[in-house]
This record gives sequence, structure tokens and C-alpha cells, in this order.
Amino acid sequence: MPPLVVTNGTLVLPERLVEGGTVVCDEGRIAAVGVRVRRPRGAVVVDAGGGFICPGFVDLHVHGGGGADFMDGSVEAVRTALLAHARHGTTTLFPTTTTGTPAQISAMLAACRAARDGWQPAHGARIAGVHVYGPYFAEGKVGCHARDGRRDPDPREYLEWFRDDLVRIATCAAELPGAVEFCRAARRHGRLVTCGHSNASWREMQAAFDAGMRHVDHFWCAMSSVASLRGRFGTPMQAGMEQFVLATADMSTEVIADGMHLAPELLDFAFRMKGTARLCLVTDSSRGLDMPPGRYRFGPAADGPWFESDGLVGRTDGSLASSIAGMDRMVRQMRRDTSASLPDVIRMASLTPAERAGVAGDVGSLARGRRADLVVLSPRLAVRSVVIGGVELPRAARGRRSGRERKVD
Repeated sequence: MPPLVVTNGTLVLPERLVEGGTVVCDEGRIAAVGVRVRRPRGAVVVDAGGGFICPGFVDLHVHGGGGADFMDGSVEAVRTALLAHARHGTTTLFPTTTTGTPAQISAMLAACRAARDGWQPAHGARIAGVHVYGPYFAEGKVGCHARDGRRDPDPREYLEWFRDDLVRIATCAAELPGAVEFCRAARRHGRLVTCGHSNASWREMQAAFDAGMRHVDHFWCAMSSVASLRGRFGTPMQAGMEQFVLATADMSTEVIADGMHLAPELLDFAFRMKGTARLCLVTDSSRGLDMPPGRYRFGPAADGPWFESDGLVGRTDGSLASSIAGMDRMVRQMRRDTSASLPDVIRMASLTPAERAGVAGDVGSLARGRRADLVVLSPRLAVRSVVIGGVELPRAARGRRSGRERKVD
């Protein structure tokens, strides 16, 4: 594989922009970054055309794309979703489970393992691990997931997951019986421990935090509030997940910045309260990404609940049902709707999730020795080029887009 050089663009570093920058990639790693960089002989040159040269995006929370869901349980479905997200600038991701039977989750893990072990740059985004998200949700906070696939944490099940290096992120509603033991086990095995689809109180969050929980999934979505906790505890009213996350410096969270889930005021509030080192952008994308409006299954293709895509977002029973957007849209929306600078926004889509998941030594920044995963954005933040493992994604693979996606370049 010849060296590859991305040049004639503005480097997006975690805290600043550097105009007239160049990145040299060799043997799948970043070999040099800067303004006056020598190009190796025989290198493939990617002209950024005055756009932005960014680290490849990292997605902690993603269910599928391109008509496939990771819970379909086949290598073909996994690779379809990986390529779909690569088209939108994501170069590293954590396939995310829904609720489901033990057999369905086992099939998903096996398919992701096979896709990871046989991965090549042409397959799209790289799997850095799996996010076991469902099935340990609170009964009243299942959302668009299958209700009959929800259950309380079972150590006979989750200890098998944690013995495998594939599972890197683990979610459990903090109020469930056995949640503290789940958090302790996940932390002991070095996983990022998260709470989601939960109606937990401050005290329950504190107990989970003390046991190792450090992250909350999709802020303001399927989570407790003062109002919802009054239904559990009556008066005096109780603080919940929102208050705990905002008041606890070591807690991180994530937002779905697709312009459909959260208003600009909420996105900016989250950014101002948590900052770039504790706020991640995620897609939470379903199989509806890059697909025409229509009716789709959320989760396993065989029996997952149905949702409707209108080309902008998924909906079910009058509520939102995951996003159908890639990370490039999250970046554009966050830049447009908040006070975050471009380096702030790109950090939240790359380095911050990489740090939280423990993979920042490999991905998430334009630094020598990191994997050669880059995305070139136009001045209007549309994807122009994607480089994965030092190989540019072919233009034919990058050509597919949803018909209702707003054109910005």
C-alpha cells in the first residue's frame, strides 16, 4: 500500500485550526501532521480543496444504516451498516444492541466479531468494540425497543459478555435489581459503564456511580425527570439523571444533534454545562440511514418493532424512534445551532468519544502514530473524502445519500 497524503486544507485539531495543513499516512498510521511536511515519493495525494481535514468520527451509539441493523445478526448486515456510516465520515464505531432474546444478542455479537476479525478498509468503519445497550432497561423507559426483549440484569448472561474483549461499552438502568453488581462487574473488566432508558433517582445514580458508572446515553431521551420521579416517589420531589449528570464532573453524556431530537437551546445548554471533554455526539442511527421514507424494523429484521421514517427521523406511536442521520449531519447541526467552535464540535465527534471508550491512543485525533482515519469536509461541512486505514474510500461507495437529506455543498 503506497503512502497517502491529504493536503491543501485546514487541520482541525482539538483546540485550534491550522490553515494550509497536510497529513501524511503510511502503513495505516499517521506519519506526519503539519504545514511544512515532506511528501513521500509515490504517495497518493488527496486534495482537500481548501476544506477541513478532520480526524475520522467515532460513534459510541449506533444501531445500523443502509437498510441493515446490527441486530440482524449477519456479517452482511454488519458490513452494510459499516459502509453506510463511513460514507458520513464515521471511521470507528461501536455496534449497539437493542433489546432482544439472548439468542438474538449472541448472534449480533458473533456477526460483529466475524466482521471485526475479517475487516478491511473497503468494508467501511472499523469496529472498536460492541456497545451492549439493551436489554437491561427500565420497564417504563423501553421507548421504541421491543418490550418483550427487556429484562433485569442477569450475571449468568452479562459475565459471559465481559469475558470477551469484543464488548467495550455496557448499559444498565441504574434502578434495576442487580444494577450495582452489573456496574461493578463491567468496571472490573475495564468497560465504559453507562446508564440509559432509565427512571433512576439521584440516589440510585449515585449508587451506580460508586460502582463504576460514568456515562449516560442520549441525554434527555428515555431518562428520568423530576416529573417522572414524582410518579415513583411522590413528594418531596426527587432529583434524577439530568441533575446528577450536570452536577457530577466525572460524568459524561451524549446528544443526538440531528435537529429532530433536541432543540438548539438544549444542544447549547448541554455543551455549555458539560464541555467538550464530557459531551459526545452520537448518531443513534437505525437502518433508516440513507434509505427512502418508509416502514422499517427497529432491531432484528425478523421481529423488531416497526417504525416509520419520514426521511428526516424515525417515528413510532407519535414518539421519536432513533435517528436516521449520519455523524456529518450531527456535526453540521451542532455547529449551526450552538456556541461550540468547529474544533469543539469535531472533538465531540471524535476525540471525546474515543477517550471515554478508552481507544484514544489509536483514533480520534490528527496525531502521529494514530490510525490513518480522516474525513475531509467542505467549507459547509459536507463530506468530501473519507480515509480509513490510509486508504481513501472509493467515490462510488460515498455516493449514496438519503433523498430527504439537506444538501449543503
